[in-house]
Amino acid sequence: MTLISAIVCTHNRDRYLGGAIDSLLTQNFAGEFEAIVVDNASIDRTRAVVESRLPHPHLRYVYEPQLGLSIARNTAAKHASSPILAYLDDDAIASPHWLQMLYDAFVLHPDLAIAGGRVTLLWPDGMTRPRWLSAGLMQSLGAYDLGAECVWIDRPGQTPRGLNYAIRKSTLESIGGFDVNLGRRGKNLLSNEELYATEQVLQRSGRVAYLPQAQVAHQVAPERLRASWFLSRNWWQGISDCYREQAAQIDRRQQLQQGSDRLLRGCVKAIRHLHQPAICFDNLVYAYGQIAYLKACLQQRSGK
Repeated sequence: MTLISAIVCTHNRDRYLGGAIDSLLTQNFAGEFEAIVVDNASIDRTRAVVESRLPHPHLRYVYEPQLGLSIARNTAAKHASSPILAYLDDDAIASPHWLQMLYDAFVLHPDLAIAGGRVTLLWPDGMTRPRWLSAGLMQSLGAYDLGAECVWIDRPGQTPRGLNYAIRKSTLESIGGFDVNLGRRGKNLLSNEELYATEQVLQRSGRVAYLPQAQVAHQVAPERLRASWFLSRNWWQGISDCYREQAAQIDRRQQLQQGSDRLLRGCVKAIRHLHQPAICFDNLVYAYGQIAYLKACLQQRSGK
């Protein structure tokens, strides 16, 4: 019997994919597990990377032609043969006991619906954290750390990162899968699909946990250490936040008011901290995301 399914959804990331797969195939797990790679319409060497590791008793390859991360994640869930789905990004490396830590938590807590663990960052060779990069903005790179102890999460904003995110298959089915209007699609940076899933689970009194020992490391691509990437990433975050709130039926007048307030707050803080590059840039990026948020809200109001 397959106890847990480790899932990697990938689109044109062949330079990192092999490391993610190898970290799954070498898991120290006391039982049967499967590793499913969903190739989401890739046109690079993705298939070859997977096939070079076949046949392997744990590894499966699935091709999903319709582009979209949420679509790929839902496809993986349909193919999974276990009751627990553990999603790992294609540019992440799972620690050797990752699956065991997740599985043990779901067994110990039958009411646990979602779990995820600490995410550390792997910097590119010869590169270090830029002086203008704040600890807060490192979260845009996937960093996630709520401490050394397990935490029961009661706010969607604390949800585990999608690159290290496990959910019961029955839970995912009960909320209709990941929302296909959220999540990355090609080069756009839409997100919030796992945050919205967590939000729905919490509203239904489901339990969500942070498990520090279920750790993965996220490889930081060199192009993500440019200021322009963070501006683009947070522009799409603003759009994602607007869409997620609309899916949750948040009043649009409230959206416009809070977006305006956040934009002003970000600008004021950026000006106040001109002498501190990291804090200043953090707030500029935040304000820039609020412009996208307001634009998305206004477009929805006008029916565009």
